[in-house]
Amino acid sequence: STPLVLDGDGLTLLSVAIDGQLLSEVDYQATPDQLTIPTPAARRFELRLETEIAPSSNEALMGLYRSSNVYCTQCEAEGFRRITYFLDRPDILSVYTVRIEAPHNEAPLLLSNGNPVETGTLAGGRHYAVWHDPFPKPSYLFALVAGALGKVAGSFTTMSGREVELGIYVEPGKERLAGYAMDALKRSMKWDEEAFGREYDLDVFNIVAVSDFNMGAMENKGLNIFNDKYVLADEETATDADFANIEAIIAHEYFHNWTGNRITCRDWFQLCLKEGLTVYRDHEFSADQRSRAVKRIAEVRTLRAHQFPEDQGPLAHPVRPRRYREINNFYTATVYEKGSEVVRMIRTILGAEFFRAGMDLYFERHDGEAATIEDFLKAFEDVSGRDLAQFALWYHQAGTPNLTVGSSYNAAAKAFTLEIEQSVPPTPSESRKRLMHIPLAFGLVGAEGKPVAWVAADGASVEDGVIHIRKRRHTVRFSGVSERPSVSLNRGFSAPITLSVQQKADDQFFLASHDSDSFSRWQAFNTLLTDALIAAFRQVLGGKEPA
Repeated sequence: STPLVLDGDGLTLLSVAIDGQLLSEVDYQATPDQLTIPTPAARRFELRLETEIAPSSNEALMGLYRSSNVYCTQCEAEGFRRITYFLDRPDILSVYTVRIEAPHNEAPLLLSNGNPVETGTLAGGRHYAVWHDPFPKPSYLFALVAGALGKVAGSFTTMSGREVELGIYVEPGKERLAGYAMDALKRSMKWDEEAFGREYDLDVFNIVAVSDFNMGAMENKGLNIFNDKYVLADEETATDADFANIEAIIAHEYFHNWTGNRITCRDWFQLCLKEGLTVYRDHEFSADQRSRAVKRIAEVRTLRAHQFPEDQGPLAHPVRPRRYREINNFYTATVYEKGSEVVRMIRTILGAEFFRAGMDLYFERHDGEAATIEDFLKAFEDVSGRDLAQFALWYHQAGTPNLTVGSSYNAAAKAFTLEIEQSVPPTPSESRKRLMHIPLAFGLVGAEGKPVAWVAADGASVEDGVIHIRKRRHTVRFSGVSERPSVSLNRGFSAPITLSVQQKADDQFFLASHDSDSFSRWQAFNTLLTDALIAAFRQVLGGKEPA
């Protein structure tokens, strides 16, 4: 039979039993980092392991650790193996029943994933709690918290009428600072029902917020764990940005319940499947809660400041990387932020109706499974009839594409032409690039600031205000254009690209004043101000006073 090989990390094994029978040391090989049973039974069996760990001296803060008298876990990506030997991979989905025992005076609160099943007292001032999560999940979503914490309680009624008990647990004395987080959680649950048809599935949903949690926030099934700076806010001192950040992160971790937990990743190369998709979902939530234009501008500024430099640097990698030495290095702006932009482009290409239908099919097909990017794209292809093979390069190919755009106008023929050339700069691991499918949203703006009517020539690959660029050189001819228009390109930042456009300052001023797309107006203002600053700097370098 095939040997059973379990992952470990710094463990001390005390005993191994199969179906209640203790194994002798000749029946297995154990090291702190691996347990091998060479000849396990060729049938279904129960494996019982007893291991010893030291949470108080766990300075890695991975697995189970104790800090400020609170026991806490962090298992993504490979922390569960620091608790016990296990098949510590995201494609191994298991149903967990967890019994926690502790001295009541040290840890009056005992939490884990799922629903509470049983509590009770034990001899010697100890007590216990049993939790059961009926939904299969990978080991990286296991969570346990034990300690003395205060609670902010709430409830939410789902779209099917089920009552869900909500709890936010914080360090004692900080309860009054968690009110906004509770409100954000309820709005997140409601929005996910309305926008994606996703209903919460357990009887309780808990958040633990402690100052010593090292991973920012973690979406463990039914028991999210946060650093408390992403949960607590004092109205007297917190900024608008603090509140917006709390709202977004609470939503992000909650949305993982479906995009990450109910449907997880086959392997860590698919990390963008849960993170890029969930970032897109939390972006859309924040846009609906606040100003969509302001939110979009902030997203693009973050992308340009953090992800574009990754694409242009020595560590450039695709949204779905091909290799890694250390899994924790996978958590990059490319995987998260560019991954979100790829999902946004799918919606731009298919439209809102097909996008929602594709998401519904993805949830229906893969609930309870460990999925891949190919599974995700296939759902959209099947509902829309579109071939997304070329588009899939956004997941597989590193680098930021550039579009060089020129234009001409024939007044006599009332014809306007765009000449577009695509290029993708080489990156360290890929010197030769393939051509991408780039959805370029655009508009033609007339002299009075109103949209200019146009008819695209046959075969121009223009749909619903989006030019679909698939070739190196792409010419789009518009007829029936009564005046020379100003061209608004990449409206809403429809694709994460750079643009090289032959456009005069007068056109930029005009678009800044009249463009109906808020992002493009901001972009025009930004370009004008940047050009003015650069011009002034050059004048100073030349010994002149800035004009």
